[in-house]
Amino acid sequence: MVRFTGINHLAMATGNMDRTIRFWRDLLGFRLVAGLGKPGYRHYFFEISAKDLIAFFEWPGVEPVSEKEHGYPVKGPFCFDHVSFGVEKEDDLWELKDKLEAAGFEVSEVINHGFIHSIYSFDPNGIPLEFSHDVEGIDIRQRPTILDAVPSSVTQEGSEPNETAWPVVRISTPKERRKVYPGIGSELFHGIRRD
Repeated sequence: MVRFTGINHLAMATGNMDRTIRFWRDLLGFRLVAGLGKPGYRHYFFEISAKDLIAFFEWPGVEPVSEKEHGYPVKGPFCFDHVSFGVEKEDDLWELKDKLEAAGFEVSEVINHGFIHSIYSFDPNGIPLEFSHDVEGIDIRQRPTILDAVPSSVTQEGSEPNETAWPVVRISTPKERRKVYPGIGSELFHGIRRD
């Protein structure tokens, strides 16, 4: 039986990697653990947790999509590239490949990306999927590696969050003004319904 280890990485797109680094690394505190780049292209990875990453491609001309409420359908421009699920063993990739092909889904060959081996497929909804296994002895979380031929000054600041990049919180919300509002799903646990 395949044992999934979590999300290996979510791959998104941006037209401005510096703004993306400032938000994900400096504001949210996700470490910048890998970066590849050359003129007209960058691909950077941020650590979500000990097992999870989010990545961004930077391409000229990519524009932010309009904000929308979570879970509502959209048409037109989008920002989702693919989702990668980490697996525990290299053999799990082959087991998944066999299962997907037996079910009639097209699956790529196993691809060596240097730090992960992956297969690619689609779910019945057309959602692009990747399944990945970490290459033994190579962990970009432990040894961040940026091989961008033309890194920006923001990139050159390093992997760790730059706590001076954003304003310091001067006034915290007092406890007496903190209120938690019910949201969708709260009725499952608290009997509170949001209409």
